[in-house]
Amino acid sequence: MGQGRDRTALRVGRTAGALGAVIAAVAVMAAGCSVRTDDPRSGSPSTTASASSSASPSGSPGVSRAPAPAPSIIDKPPTTAPVAEPELRTELLAMLVQDQAVRTGVAPPGDARTAGELAGDWDETDRRNNARMAEILDEHGWPGWRLVGSDGAFAAWVLVQHADLDVPLQERGLTLMTTAVEQGDADPSDHAYLVDRVRVAKGEPQAYGTQWGADATGKPEPRTPIEDEAQVDVRRAKVGLGTIDAYLEELASME
Repeated sequence: MGQGRDRTALRVGRTAGALGAVIAAVAVMAAGCSVRTDDPRSGSPSTTASASSSASPSGSPGVSRAPAPAPSIIDKPPTTAPVAEPELRTELLAMLVQDQAVRTGVAPPGDARTAGELAGDWDETDRRNNARMAEILDEHGWPGWRLVGSDGAFAAWVLVQHADLDVPLQERGLTLMTTAVEQGDADPSDHAYLVDRVRVAKGEPQAYGTQWGADATGKPEPRTPIEDEAQVDVRRAKVGLGTIDAYLEELASME
């Protein structure tokens, strides 16, 4: 769950559409993931679960979370919208395919690697993707919706989110993505996950409670404490996320 070198896949079903084999390969490997599981557009349980003001079943004992409104709807462009850099979009989606292959153990079409070989390629794939993402950020800033489309921007976010071997890259990506969100060019719900990813890497409290592990008994626990946990579901709703309890229910359903 959440932060760490989890051997799980990222749900990428929302990258459907325009790029033929590349996107088809992503869809083949679509599965649940610790990084992101409560996209309101995916039909996950978090879209319908009601907020609770009772003491939370996980997180800080005795903390009652304030009821939250329905998650905000993120108005992002369809994958069919024209983009400024279609070749970069294609490249990002191809990088996402490789990111997913090493995490799922499922090779894309035309790739003969076994699950064991894919697992062995994990760190090298991440290092290669990290190096290329650093170049992309140098050249373009954050690859936002207008530059590479909603699916290309999603791929860029996944790649930075998974750059645990290069926390400075994650921090840099977060700074650039923050500006893109402010300019209406990136998904604030994805941004929330990167905020927490970087905070956890630095040992700081989470803002949105997206990064979870388990205690010695197997009970879910946040990887770092949740800042002002009583208001966390309210913060999550503002960026388009469902409640923490719904998020944890979905994580549990994928085990």
